[in-house]
Amino acid sequence: MKIYTKSGDKGETSLLGGKRVKKYNLRIHAYGTCDELNAWIGLLRDQNIDEDYQVFLINIQERIFTIGSHLASLNDEELKKNLPKINEDDILDIENQIDELENLLPNMKNFILPGGHQIVSYCHLARTVCRRCERYIIELADADYVDPNIIKFFNRLSDYLFVLSRKVSMDTGSKESPWITK
Repeated sequence: MKIYTKSGDKGETSLLGGKRVKKYNLRIHAYGTCDELNAWIGLLRDQNIDEDYQVFLINIQERIFTIGSHLASLNDEELKKNLPKINEDDILDIENQIDELENLLPNMKNFILPGGHQIVSYCHLARTVCRRCERYIIELADADYVDPNIIKFFNRLSDYLFVLSRKVSMDTGSKESPWITK
């Protein structure tokens, strides 16, 4: 199988099931941003972080691939029946990870400025791409059906990435910079 097909040379691509759409289609923005997020999470996972975080991030990457396949399916029930599902358990897994990490962190008294360590910054970059992904998916949901668990998943994931940034900051001995208004 060749990686190039030349079928997208005129600005169109195929969704699952074969329907052709413009590469700027909202659905393409949504799952393309999922792909971008997945790359950032892969970079984050490749850093010198706790192995438990790495294992959880692989799980997250698998869920993001699943979501991308759902977004590319045009709500074709025949296609979707063969796809893995995103369910409440996936969201609860993220919530449990957040709770575990938050129990190890000092209470926040201010907003935290991104940065302080390269790995912390990768967490924040992944978080902001996650939020963009969420916005595209919500916009898509206004035009077509999107499983509500997908929206919840990205909302929780961005929270997880923020809490992970704080925990990585602690793990690396980095100083958090609070946002102080003057």
